[in-house]
Amino acid sequence: MLYENIEASCFSDESLPWLPMGLGAEAQVKYFRCDPIRGELIALLKAPSTAKLPRHHHSGTVIIYTLKGKWKYQEHDWVAGPGSVVYETAASTHTPEALPEGGPEVVALNVISGDLVYYDESDKVIMVSNWRTALGHYLDHCRKAGVEPIDITGFR
Repeated sequence: MLYENIEASCFSDESLPWLPMGLGAEAQVKYFRCDPIRGELIALLKAPSTAKLPRHHHSGTVIIYTLKGKWKYQEHDWVAGPGSVVYETAASTHTPEALPEGGPEVVALNVISGDLVYYDESDKVIMVSNWRTALGHYLDHCRKAGVEPIDITGFR
């Protein structure tokens, strides 16, 4: 296929399910794209305002656009709220937490390159997330729910 044949596309996020993020957190994730070519993952993250997610390390860059609520990294003084764009450099490590004063939940669009490596309190790796593991998470959910998966490895 030549690039001239690739058309702009649009789909509703309602066509994709919310999945539990795992890691013992109450957070949920909705995968929009798991790109095997760029090693990129595009997803919404939704978490209650009481959520404290595990510390994690990025092998690549991350861009986060906050749609709803407020959150921060324990290692930084700034607070992200609706309309905030956070750019995380490759090889950075931090601990995210939602803030109750932002409302009942945080919703943020994430564009992630490379791996996210999650740690427990003892610095033991508890999970690695990337486009491949996200795709497996989505396909496993569809299989268990008896739902026909859509191709999230490329835009439609």
